[in-house]
Amino acid sequence: MPSASFSSSRSYVRRSRRKGGHRIPLPSRTQSSEPCESVPCPNNVTGSAMAATACAGPSGSGGGGSPPVPAAAPATTAGHHSPYDLRRKSPPAYHEPGPSGTCSLPARKRPRTSLSQGVDVCNVSQYLQYELPDEVLLCILSHLTERDLCRVAQVCKRFNTIANDTELWKSLYQSVFEFDTPLLHPAPCQFEFVAPDDCEADNPWKESFRQLYYGIHVRPNYRPKKDSRMKHFNTIRAALEYVEERSGGSTAASNTSTCACSPAACTCRRASTSAPARPALVFVHAGLYQEECLAIDSDVQLVGCAPGNVAESVVLEREAESTLTFAEGANRAYAGHMTLKFSPDATSTMQHHKHYCLEVSDNCSPTVDHCIIRSASVVGAAVCVSGAGANPVIKHCDISDCENVGLYVTDYAQGAYQDNEISRNALAGIWVKNFANPIMRRNHIHHGRDVGIFTFENGLGYFEANDIHNNRIAGFEVKAGANPTVVHCEIHHGQTGGIYVHESGLGQFIDNKIHSNNFAGVWITSNSNPTIRRNEIYNGHQGGVYIFGEGRGLIEHNNIYGNALAGIQIRTNSDPIVRHNKIHHGQHGGIYVHEKGQGLIEENEVYANTLAGVWITTGSTPVLRRNRIHSGKQVGVYFYDNGHGKLEDNDIFNHLYSGVQIRTGSNPVIRGNKIWGGQNGGVLVYNGGLGLLEQNEIFDNAMAGVWIKTDSNPTLKRNKIFDGRDGGICIFNGGKGILEENDIFRNAQAGVLISTQSHPVLRRNRIFDGLAAGVEITNNATATLEHNQIFNNRFGGLCLASGVSPLVRGNKIFSNQDAVEKAVGGGQCLYKISSYTSFPMHDFYRCQTCNTTDRNAICVNCIKTCHSGHDVEFIRHDRFFCDCGAGTLSNQCQLQGEPTQDTDTLYDSAAPMESHTLMVN
Repeated sequence: MPSASFSSSRSYVRRSRRKGGHRIPLPSRTQSSEPCESVPCPNNVTGSAMAATACAGPSGSGGGGSPPVPAAAPATTAGHHSPYDLRRKSPPAYHEPGPSGTCSLPARKRPRTSLSQGVDVCNVSQYLQYELPDEVLLCILSHLTERDLCRVAQVCKRFNTIANDTELWKSLYQSVFEFDTPLLHPAPCQFEFVAPDDCEADNPWKESFRQLYYGIHVRPNYRPKKDSRMKHFNTIRAALEYVEERSGGSTAASNTSTCACSPAACTCRRASTSAPARPALVFVHAGLYQEECLAIDSDVQLVGCAPGNVAESVVLEREAESTLTFAEGANRAYAGHMTLKFSPDATSTMQHHKHYCLEVSDNCSPTVDHCIIRSASVVGAAVCVSGAGANPVIKHCDISDCENVGLYVTDYAQGAYQDNEISRNALAGIWVKNFANPIMRRNHIHHGRDVGIFTFENGLGYFEANDIHNNRIAGFEVKAGANPTVVHCEIHHGQTGGIYVHESGLGQFIDNKIHSNNFAGVWITSNSNPTIRRNEIYNGHQGGVYIFGEGRGLIEHNNIYGNALAGIQIRTNSDPIVRHNKIHHGQHGGIYVHEKGQGLIEENEVYANTLAGVWITTGSTPVLRRNRIHSGKQVGVYFYDNGHGKLEDNDIFNHLYSGVQIRTGSNPVIRGNKIWGGQNGGVLVYNGGLGLLEQNEIFDNAMAGVWIKTDSNPTLKRNKIFDGRDGGICIFNGGKGILEENDIFRNAQAGVLISTQSHPVLRRNRIFDGLAAGVEITNNATATLEHNQIFNNRFGGLCLASGVSPLVRGNKIFSNQDAVEKAVGGGQCLYKISSYTSFPMHDFYRCQTCNTTDRNAICVNCIKTCHSGHDVEFIRHDRFFCDCGAGTLSNQCQLQGEPTQDTDTLYDSAAPMESHTLMVN
């Protein structure tokens, strides 16, 4: 009979027929450490009936009267449920007595015999194989060892079926390994609990038993079954010493063994000498192991073994020296499903600052799986991986509640760290230092009392799909030349910030979600230069990205929104590249550049922010190119308090205030932009603002295309200012400026309005096709007009109010429509040609009889017709609309039809709204 096998595949009995002898099983071709090794049947059958089953059937040369006993049948496949049929087998057919006189009665008719009277082997085996109830057989087999069960399974088909019963193997498995669920071991250093219903094997318990059988056990004070061949030890050290002795002997034997076959016709099935030996397997059963210092430098697998929560039941603890150390040579070592503790005595004088709970040193690559790791030491780390060639796999571990760093990877170490729980540690959850380059995936790093992950002093690493949150400082900190790659992580609810890169830190942060942090989502400072790409940075309790203290960085393709302060803030000589981002729906501004901030800001979409889309202030000089800045609730781009920089080729539109505002000494270069759709004007320069505006298109703004006021002095060159719903350029309240070579056309009010002590210079401009006057100068303003072309404007080319004397030289004023003079000459009310949206310049009066105020004006034709005989007075020649025609006086205008409901006459365009940013800030 060949060796019994744990495999569920079919096995067939080979028979050797010898004259006058019993059938003897063939010896196994290979030595096996599995429980089913071949055992020859004895030549003489005596003893119990169960012993008889090992040699069931007569000899090959016996008499032929009795029915033959079935030989060991091929193994049948056992399912997850009871694999046998609880029906009794029918007895064999009745046979006449043979010549030899052997018994041939049916099994149920035979008389009972006792052992003292002799045993009829045929009858006993027939009864056991066909008559004994299944339940009785199961009860008997439940007392056997695994090896005996495998032997019984080779007797016959019925025994094979019953001996492979799932519940039978479950009971045996749990008495040996104690697990509640089968633990599969498909390859070295791979162990996985699999629910029976999810396992592909027909009998998961037997399959797990087969895979784990070669292991030895550490089970203090345990007494195994008498016939068990599994080794048991009281201590882990004793088990490891046994493994070392056995591996040494096996190595010597394999080195000295030779093959007896000729080289040309070798048929040995011996394993190739080049194949690595299977690592030793040590099961550590439930208990507290305190006195053992474990240093593993060979391929050995330590697996916790207990019912329920295995890791909590198997505890290795030390007060001095590392609890578990893997050293050079532990290339296929494993530790899994146990708790590792390092609990130094606070009163002890023994040095422990360089010892750890788990230590992995140079040139080894163990696997640590499903372990609970705790350290009470206030220095060092719970887990330390250090040295070139250190390349462990640490997965599914719980590294929490440690009084120091959770995981420390340093000195060129590598390794894969995945699916770990790292939380509530006193210092950083993870340190990566000194060119260490780990791979960390799907870890949960949270509620640390310091940083979540800290890479520093040239630390590297690849961090993917980690969940990092609720750490007291930043979720991820990069410092001093460290250069990690962080992708697809979620970094959120940090008590300080999300990502902090400082002191020449680098790094690539790609496709992460960074949100809900108390301070900025990303901090970059002190000459650091990271790449922040394709992240979502949102709902920060302060800003999105904060770059300060000479920080740099590439910030591109991010979606930055919903932050309480600026989406991106650049300050104190920082000089990042910010491009292709969406910065929107901030509760404050979009981009804030201040305190000598710099930066290249290009091709971003900045929109729907509560305050300015872009702020530039206090000596800052950024360059903004090809951005779309739109739909803001205040200003598009706001320069103030000596803010400078370049604004080139941007599309700035649809803001509630102006598209661009420049104030208080700011002096930007604004070139090649489209500025349109502003609800309060295109460009507003005020309070001493400067700036060069050239080659811009400024159009379709609700108020003036460009406002210049309060001692501001910008330069406007070669701009197109057109289709404004108010004036083209409005200069008032002491505004100055140089306007050269601009095209100003099709605006609803004056192409250029100059008012209230303003004194600009206009040279070589073309002012045409206006719906009102070309140039109007009023309210004691003056101007220098040189070589301008003013033509085809509805209310006239150059209109001067009373007392205005500009310097006029070389201008061409032609083909203007002079609609005001035509209306006056035709006896019309001037309101008819202006309504309340424009202000024609002519003589206007007040009527004392009608109680007009300083805010009212009446045209000359209404004075003659509607107020004839009233007490009237001439005020001046200036821009106005007629209140009589507008119907705002007590009597109805006789030159106009139905009155309008307008109640306000303003001599100047409505004043622009200035940004409330300073008040809010």
